[in-house]
Amino acid sequence: MEEKKDVNKKVDESWKNSVDKDKSSVDPAGQKEPEMQASFSLFISSLMMQAMSTLGEIENPLTKKKEFNKAHAKFIIDTLSMMQEKTKNNLTKEESEMLEGILYELRMRFVAKTKEGAK
Repeated sequence: MEEKKDVNKKVDESWKNSVDKDKSSVDPAGQKEPEMQASFSLFISSLMMQAMSTLGEIENPLTKKKEFNKAHAKFIIDTLSMMQEKTKNNLTKEESEMLEGILYELRMRFVAKTKEGAK
């Protein structure tokens, strides 16, 4: 019979260091990256920024130009409007007011841009 040898097992715990590094991710400037939490407000804000870009109100990040794209702006505004209808009575008061305010502002800017283009 073979005698069982007492074997010391070495556990590789380097994965812990990698997890710690991921938790404290640092951008090139040496600052911690903020943790982003998905939220309805953040999502609506991102759609608003896209709409502002398609309305030519802010610079398009890809082309670095302010360009009015009527069809795309209308699509985003209609999408926000559809979301407002589909989420009715399911949002907090703040979320509902935010969405309503964003839609109002975008619609007014859309009408102004459309009239501007007709002249």
